[in-house]
Parts: sequence; structure tokens; C-alpha cells
Amino acid sequence: MKPGTTPYLFLLPYLAVFALFWAWPILDSLLLSFQNTRAYPPVWDPGVNWGRILRDSAFWDALRNTLLILVVQVPLMLILATALAVALNSRLLRARGFFRFAFFAPVVVGAVAYSAVFRLLFNQNGAVNAALGLDFNWIFDPVGAMVVIIVALTWRWTGYNAIIILAGLQNIPKELYEAAEMDGASPWQQFWYVTLPSLRPVLLFCLVLSIIGTLQLFTEPWLITNGGPGTATTTLGVYLYRQGFQNINFGYASAIAYVITLLALAFSIIQLRLFGRES
Repeated sequence: MKPGTTPYLFLLPYLAVFALFWAWPILDSLLLSFQNTRAYPPVWDPGVNWGRILRDSAFWDALRNTLLILVVQVPLMLILATALAVALNSRLLRARGFFRFAFFAPVVVGAVAYSAVFRLLFNQNGAVNAALGLDFNWIFDPVGAMVVIIVALTWRWTGYNAIIILAGLQNIPKELYEAAEMDGASPWQQFWYVTLPSLRPVLLFCLVLSIIGTLQLFTEPWLITNGGPGTATTTLGVYLYRQGFQNINFGYASAIAYVITLLALAFSIIQLRLFGRES
């Protein structure tokens, strides 16, 4: 055995598992996106899937729905998460551990269980209508269904991001606040000129993760509204699933998966370029 090969032997089991369950499926999916899998056996036809994406109105509806959720829900969630993190970091707050766990708990709840709860809450005879004095069928109204999805996502992920932002808050040197206070800065000025700039890397991290997660969104639209009514809440993830596992068109589903990947990469690069620069 040559010197220096021992570390690679220890890495070999991991590399074998990675190649079998990660690298090969990714490569095979790319190859499938250039094949007509409706034919038997599948035939090489690059234009059948990638060309269809350009003229598929259902795909563009799913993309529009996904981007709408991204533009509305992600900023709302991060604003709430930042405010919640500041509140959880306050020295005036008692039982901090309890509140941190309470706001983080929604992530631990099973997706099926919490989706069923939201479907019941926003049912025409549910608690939300009873509290608001409404007779509105949220799930079967295009706008109402989208509101339910956004509220559910915000409830589930705000606490998770708040804990990440809280960790960033606790790493900000106290000397910065002391210096700002000595200069006569108000609490709002301290937040705007000290806290937010110091949190920029953490907020960028949460933003990029949230964008990637939203572009892959499947669970909530599928379990709460089943992508409906019609295609009102059909996201790219739901449309991919329907093409792959309901229509058994794995070639087109693979092309959609790579569109999602390219969008996630593009959004991440844009965010890093805009907000990742040093002051």
C-alpha cells in the first residue's frame, strides 16, 4: 500500500454511497431530461422536454405561484423572525428557554399533522371563520387557498429562522451597543445601524435557504390544498410530482427538476452578489 492512501480507504465507503445514491441519480436525471420517456424504450430527443417547458402554460402557472409565495412569504417570515429573535434576546424576557422551544416547536411537528390542522382551521366551518365571523371557503377559493399556504409556511418556519437569527444576535459584541449608546443613539438607531448590519451574514443565510426551500415547495400545497382549486396553488414541486409519478413522464419531470435547480442557483448568486459584499 502506497503511503498516503490510508485516508482514502476510510473515505471509500462514504464515496461509494455518495456515488450510488447521490451522484448517479443526479446524472441519470440529467440524462432523462433529454429523453422521451413516453416512448418504449426511451429515445434521445432533447427538444421534447426542454421545448415543452417553453410552451407549457401549466408549468408557467406553477412557476408564477411559486414566485408569488417566494415574494410574499419569505420577506414576511424573515421580518417576523428578526422581530421575534430581538424579543427572545431581550434581558426583560423571563423563561427564555421555554419561549425559544415554543417558537421552534412547529418545525418538529409532522408535516401531515400540521397540514391537516390548517386544513381544518380554514375549513368553511373551521375556527378561523368562527373567530372572524366569516362564511368563506378558504380552501376552495384561489386567493384564500394561497393565503392559507402562506400562513401555514410562515407559522412553521418563522420560529426556526428566529433561532438562527438569535444565535447571530448573541454573537454581536456588546461593546458596539455601549459605544452607540454613549453617542446618544436611540434603541431604534441601535437596531438599524448596529444590529442589522451585524446580522447581514445570518440574514443572508436564512434568505438563501428560504428561497431554495420555497422553489422546492411541495408538502403544504399538496397536503392542504392539493394544488387547487384548479392550479391556484400548484407549485413547481407539485407539478414535478404530478408529471413524474401521476403521468409517469420522468423525462419531463427531470427537466422541471433541473429548472428548479437552475432557478435556485441563479437566485442564490444574485443574493450573494447583492447582499454578501463587505461594507
